[in-house]
Order: sequence, then C-alpha cells, then structure tokens
Amino acid sequence: MLVDEALNHYRPNVGVVLFNRRAEVFIGRRIGAFEIAGESAGLLGWQFPQGGVDKDEDIAAAAFRELKEETGVTSARLLTLTPGWIAYDFPFEYAKHGWRGQRQKWAAMLFEGDDAEIDLEADAHQEFDAWRWAALEEAPDLIVPFKREVYREIVRAFTPLRDFIRAAA
Repeated sequence: MLVDEALNHYRPNVGVVLFNRRAEVFIGRRIGAFEIAGESAGLLGWQFPQGGVDKDEDIAAAAFRELKEETGVTSARLLTLTPGWIAYDFPFEYAKHGWRGQRQKWAAMLFEGDDAEIDLEADAHQEFDAWRWAALEEAPDLIVPFKREVYREIVRAFTPLRDFIRAAA
C-alpha cells in the first residue's frame, strides 16, 4: 500500500459501480482504439464510469457528476464509498500530464431509473460508444490489463452488496 505522500503523484479519480435492481452492473465500451505494450486492447475496452476529481470537490459529488457526464444517469442513489484510495500505475506509453497513475475512490450506486434514461451522448465529451448490464465478476476480464487488479479489488469489496441487492430483488 502506498503512503499518503506517494499518492501525491497519482491523479485523484472516482469510479462508479452502478447496480440495477437485478444486481447487474453498468459497463461501457470506451471510444477509441489504443495499444498497451504493443497489444491492442481489443475487447478489453469495457469499464465502469470514472473520472477525475476536481480540486476541493467532494468525492460523492464527483461520482454523481461523472455518472451523469458519462451515462446521462441522474436517477441513482449512493450506497457506499470505498475507504481509502486504490492506486494503479499508468503503463509507460500511457503517461498522462506527468501523473504516475491514478488514485481512486469507488462509489457503489443503485440505479433507480429506466434503461431509457441512459444516454451515452449526454456530455459533449463522450466516453463510451456502447453499454450493457453485466455480472459484477465479469468486469476484471473486460478491462485493460493495467486496471485489472483494481477491478478485482472492487469485485471483492462490492460482492456482499451485490448479494444483498440480488436477495432483495
């Protein structure tokens, strides 16, 4: 685990795991092809909504903002936030504005709307070109390799919540 001082080299970021009432999660396919270590990401471009946290922005507010920007969703309820930061390094060829990587907090939210509310073109800077509902445990196999361990940690953290939602359905 990184000490707080080392985290200063990681861009603050928030991710959102949006559950529907069937305990499935929203995943979106990132726009644009890219390569990592000479390997095409191909089918590995699916991920949860995520984005930067503005200076002095509340984590929950950032999570709702990112969710709305990337999916158009406003009918969501915050269930929990992960404690502490989860950090990952960018691959060498993926360096972004001098950051070593990203440090993330993750929000679990319950989608309380209808699928028709989901609008990938809600923001001028569109992140995804497709979306679907998936099983939580699918996510690590669909994400680019450098984020895979973070996704495994999120699956471990949110599996009890997923099971609770599933039981309530």
